[in-house]
Amino acid sequence: MPGTRITDRQVHLYMQDRKTHTQEVAAAKAGISVRSARRIESAPTLPSQKPERSWRTRADPLADVWDTEIRPLLEREPRLMGITLMRRLQEEYPGQYPDSMLRTLQRRIRIWRATSGPPREMFFAQQHVAGQMGLSDFTDVSPLGVSIAGVPFPHMLYHFVLAFSRWEYAEVNEGGESFEALTSGLQSAFWMAGGAPREHRTDSLSAAYKNLNPDDDWTSRYSELLDHYGMVGTRNNRGVSHENGSVEGSHRHLKDELDQALLLRGYRDFDSRTDYERFVRDIVLRRNRRVSKAFQVEREALRALPPRRTTDYTEEDALVTRNGTFTVRNILYSAPSRLIGHRLKVRLYRDRLECFVAGTRVLEVPRGQRDPGTSRGRVIDYRHFIENLRRKPQAFAGYQFRDALFPREAYRRTWDELSLRLPQRQACKTMVTLLDLAARDGVEAVLASRLEQILAAGELPDPIALRTELAPPEPSWPQVVVQIPDSRLYDSLLARQVAA
Repeated sequence: MPGTRITDRQVHLYMQDRKTHTQEVAAAKAGISVRSARRIESAPTLPSQKPERSWRTRADPLADVWDTEIRPLLEREPRLMGITLMRRLQEEYPGQYPDSMLRTLQRRIRIWRATSGPPREMFFAQQHVAGQMGLSDFTDVSPLGVSIAGVPFPHMLYHFVLAFSRWEYAEVNEGGESFEALTSGLQSAFWMAGGAPREHRTDSLSAAYKNLNPDDDWTSRYSELLDHYGMVGTRNNRGVSHENGSVEGSHRHLKDELDQALLLRGYRDFDSRTDYERFVRDIVLRRNRRVSKAFQVEREALRALPPRRTTDYTEEDALVTRNGTFTVRNILYSAPSRLIGHRLKVRLYRDRLECFVAGTRVLEVPRGQRDPGTSRGRVIDYRHFIENLRRKPQAFAGYQFRDALFPREAYRRTWDELSLRLPQRQACKTMVTLLDLAARDGVEAVLASRLEQILAAGELPDPIALRTELAPPEPSWPQVVVQIPDSRLYDSLLARQVAA
């Protein structure tokens, strides 16, 4: 084809076929023209051995601006792109530099970078030793679009990789890159692998490092975790993620495989978080089967585990206010009204909070996350407020956390319709009754489905009819009649026994 260079390989194929075929046949099999075949037979060298052309076939279109404008800009800022410089030339010299000249400019820039440009960063491939290094990191998987029972489920994965064998472990995490998530995931990975590496590497996790300290010391909790497993802690340079490349590359491959599995599944909704965690675990186990031989080698080189895990929670104190809420790490949590005025000892795990009063566990709530763009968040459970709202239903309309009381979107839409079409007093009473039905009778999901149907029909819900329809029936107990025998019967039995 015109403009296509003939390669050495084509020449070798042509000369080989030329031994047994005509020139036309050999040329056709090598993918060249007969004219090129005649030139090959008369040429003393291969195409790659011909000297490069040292003359120009046309005038240099960039001669007037290369040395005076383009090269000085590149020397000042080598990251400038060809398209950026072309737009600048078009603004300064209208009509002289059309878009068809862009490829010429890009080739000149590429040659300049190769001959006079700044040195580029070099990557040094590492040879990993079995049992030497394990790497931890968190990765955001919210773009996968997973939902739990129809509710979007924004979350991260804690990801651990053994550098030698590429064996990995992943754990679903909603609480951000916290120390509790790190220690929980790391210890679970060790116990699943059956041992611990000698070195643990992370990036600049605030859960592990005092990033505001000029000496970049470890936190005391992370140092205790390393000592417990006899490991050395290391980190990559700030902002240089490829130094944690063994786990960064695995992030991409794991997320791609999760996405493909979800596409094959046909839908991205799961009945419960447990089902989704099982789905992730199955994908990771399938990936680990591919490296089973290398992992067997590394398993023998891992350090033995201590007799027990170290604690994977931290403790804080919190006072339950008269509003029925308490705050831990800028996250507002609700609590049953019976705990108002009590000071709780709160254990923060990666996915939950366990609250104690005088050593007795009184409450467990899911761990919350900060709202996007803010430093605060809320975890409000409508069940904690429903008893008091039944006595004061009018407080519902103006309650500052009203929108957080709706357990599902169907309840929010129901309130919008009620407040629009009914007087406020009646709307509040109806909404509180519906929430009470969902909480007391355990029909939250079923009631949400019925509310969707009612709203779609343009009607308003009737709480009494819905309670009759959805609430479990009152248990009916059999009537048991106990007849007490006459005590004289016992006297007659005793008399017979004495007579015998």
